[in-house]
Amino acid sequence: MDDKLIIGGKEFKSRLFIGTGKYSSDKLLPEVLKKSGTEMVTVALRRVDMHSNTGNIMDFIGNDYTLLPNTSSARTADEVVRLAKLGRAAGCGNWIKIEAIADNKYLLPDNIETIKATEILVNEGFVVLPYINPDLGTAKRLVDAGAAAVMPLGAPIGSNRGLKTKEMLRILIDEIDIPIVVDAGIGKPSDANLAMEMGADAVLVNTAVATAKDPVLMAEAFKYAVEAGRKAYIAGLGAEKDKADASSPLTGFLG
Repeated sequence: MDDKLIIGGKEFKSRLFIGTGKYSSDKLLPEVLKKSGTEMVTVALRRVDMHSNTGNIMDFIGNDYTLLPNTSSARTADEVVRLAKLGRAAGCGNWIKIEAIADNKYLLPDNIETIKATEILVNEGFVVLPYINPDLGTAKRLVDAGAAAVMPLGAPIGSNRGLKTKEMLRILIDEIDIPIVVDAGIGKPSDANLAMEMGADAVLVNTAVATAKDPVLMAEAFKYAVEAGRKAYIAGLGAEKDKADASSPLTGFLG
């Protein structure tokens, strides 16, 4: 099945993006990334030092993946833009995941600051993937601003609570023409599977893999869950019904 994801003019076979925070050791990353089948890896810019000889997370990611730096720790559009430019100057490329978070308790993204930052960075030549609260008006404004994809949260960052924003995600999937990447809150492979069955274009998973007893095996489980969900969406799920509908005839029995 030739079913490629296209973001920013680049094709991806895998629809599972992997985050790199919270692991007990960065040494787990090479095998996690391999087993997940991912082609897109996100990393906090504050953890990247392209010139370090030791202790550099990039040593464990390698060059086989599209790097998606994120602006974790930024609170305003100005801070987002500053981090993105510093990252590009340091050699991280022009792909950027915008995180503008001023809320320290729930870590919810500031959609207004996110829109501002997207407008600026698109004009600066960045491929921008903004992380947002799932709001249709915001998503439409981000499309107009030139975002390459929209990344709505399923639940608060790191909560592992699943798709608590399911109905809002469904609206974005139905109404937005650029890729929808469900990000944050996905806690188990079945959550990722559900997002893909709904028609999401991809999912980003970090905490659920990093905090598992066996992160490598969990990464592989997510790989298969995402693939199964995507195939189910393409196949077309059967309609739900309120009453029973027999699979076999109820008439014509012997006797």
